[in-house]
Amino acid sequence: MLDDADEIHPLFAGAPKTTGFRKLRKRIVRQAREATEQYGMIEKGAKWLVCLSGGKDSYTLLAVLHELKWRGLLPVELLACNLDQGQPGFPATVLPEFLQSRGVPHRIEYQDTYSIVTDKVPQGRTYCALCSRLRRGNLYRIAREEGCSAVVLGHHRDDILETFFMNLFHGGRLATMPPKLLNEEGDLFVYRPLALVAEADCDRFARAMNYPIIPCDLCGSQDGLQRQQVKRILDGWEANAPGRRQVMFRALMNARPSHLLDPKLFDFAGLSRESVEFESNPEPVPRLR
Repeated sequence: MLDDADEIHPLFAGAPKTTGFRKLRKRIVRQAREATEQYGMIEKGAKWLVCLSGGKDSYTLLAVLHELKWRGLLPVELLACNLDQGQPGFPATVLPEFLQSRGVPHRIEYQDTYSIVTDKVPQGRTYCALCSRLRRGNLYRIAREEGCSAVVLGHHRDDILETFFMNLFHGGRLATMPPKLLNEEGDLFVYRPLALVAEADCDRFARAMNYPIIPCDLCGSQDGLQRQQVKRILDGWEANAPGRRQVMFRALMNARPSHLLDPKLFDFAGLSRESVEFESNPEPVPRLR
């Protein structure tokens, strides 16, 4: 059984015995496994740097990956990593003590990017963009130092959907966080195994496990963030039509270039009335509706 003491990773020790939690846990593990397989993340014998911020999403990521590895479904080495960015009041001992008590291999890195961000970003502007770039650069460096082939992040379904709408509303492009990405240097993958997992499930899971959640006081303390605005819009749509988030997310997995407007993705100029079928192009001829 899932909760037998000798068949469970220490990260799941003390898990609630309720049927509801067992279903939740099973769903998250199944969705993470589907994502790793569907998007070709698994490379046998590889080493992954699993980024742990102390938030609900990264705790869920860490637990699920170790569960998959524990059951022989993820043949890679996992190294948890927390980047302490020097935010005032950050509880620096929480994550090392947690990881040590659970027997999780880890590396704690201190880099004061907080001072850089607050110095470079004008008052009233959001810190997220610069903070993210500095964090990503340090994580890439650590991954190379540790011999990792991938940096693994805890972004979930809602993060991906929100990023799509942020790009749509503010960036003028159809793009989002892909589940698998190769960095610009071409030497590291970026994986998001929770790509199919709902944020609400991550929240319920981490709180049910009573993991020591650490809030992001650097970015979360700012008002008027674009992501928070998008989240409120999506919350409103979801309240009016439950399940709409999942429908919109499925749309990201069902793109039809011939029914969009990007000539780089579909040869509109090459269409002719004589061509009814395109053997070399699986996209159908656009038709008026």
